[in-house]
Amino acid sequence: MDKLLQTLKIAINDKIYLKDPESSDLGRRIIEHSILLIDDIGFESFTFKKLGLVIGSNESSIYRYFENKHKLLIYLTSWYWGWLEYQLVFSTNSIGDSRLKLEKAIEIVSSTIHEDSTFAHINEPKLSNIVVNESSKSFLTKEVDEENREGYFIIYKRMVNRFEEMIKEYDPTYEYAGSLASTILEGVLHQLFLQKHFPTLTSCHQGKTAGSYFKDLVFKTLNQNNSNG
Repeated sequence: MDKLLQTLKIAINDKIYLKDPESSDLGRRIIEHSILLIDDIGFESFTFKKLGLVIGSNESSIYRYFENKHKLLIYLTSWYWGWLEYQLVFSTNSIGDSRLKLEKAIEIVSSTIHEDSTFAHINEPKLSNIVVNESSKSFLTKEVDEENREGYFIIYKRMVNRFEEMIKEYDPTYEYAGSLASTILEGVLHQLFLQKHFPTLTSCHQGKTAGSYFKDLVFKTLNQNNSNG
């Protein structure tokens, strides 16, 4: 898979950025250090001025790549979901058993993230922290409907659709496959957030992971549906 990933580029909607950050060394440094800085100080405290000081560049040069920090956050979360989508596709493509495929997919989106040497300027574990802690801020806005029409969230929606198809493959009779699919992806993020910040509000600790919880939830739900049918 690593060799295949080396030939691939995470394709992000070009409406999100003004200039492709992957097209220059400065753009890649903007991405690299924005991840480190947002993970360190949080999205609310993050500014292009602070990022410019870190990378030794004028604030105005960052604005040549992104209109604002909101668009930068959408770019980062989109990149994360695109990267995770590759892991999902390559890891499940050869699995014929529908249950094993769905189990593997849940493991991929819920497991601890490790650095991927394929993308030297991306710290995937820190980016994962940002997605868990900050990604909801990318769409909880007044502009979400317009941005959705512009395709800003297409990669995330594609991930949900992939899970929906796996659920339907396991149980074609289940009527809420799309709802269950989005519950898995959003629920994993929520459980990881609770695990870190509000541990008394989740059972996902002491060896019980978000992945094991969602496997239990998903297959009990689908198996119950089968028994009722």
